[in-house]
Amino acid sequence: MTDPVRILVAEDEVSIQHIVEEALADGGFEADIAPSGEEALSRFRDDRSGYRALLTDIGIGAGLNGWGLARRIREIDPDFPIVYMTGGHSEEWKSQGVPNSILIEKPFAPAQLVTAISQLLNAGSAPV
Repeated sequence: MTDPVRILVAEDEVSIQHIVEEALADGGFEADIAPSGEEALSRFRDDRSGYRALLTDIGIGAGLNGWGLARRIREIDPDFPIVYMTGGHSEEWKSQGVPNSILIEKPFAPAQLVTAISQLLNAGSAPV
């Protein structure tokens, strides 16, 4: 049996963490949830090869927000798949978001998460 595909999730709201974890599990993914941008960045640096994508809230408490987290991760791995979640920052995506990323707005259907991540992973696995 193959290991599930691990997704790094940066989300500070416990209720959203549960929804995301369940949605990803239903889609065949394993969520590794970090409650802050700094924690997510630290986990990524410690185990970069263990993650296949980042799913980040834009407003993750104080400190490093989702925009900054995505940029820092892309400095380390320029092609790393990123999906943003937001309840009110979608208009900033064009100027703040990294290229080849996807933004989904809260509230979202769990299937939207799985579809967005699958779309980016499939795009990244195409032969060069």
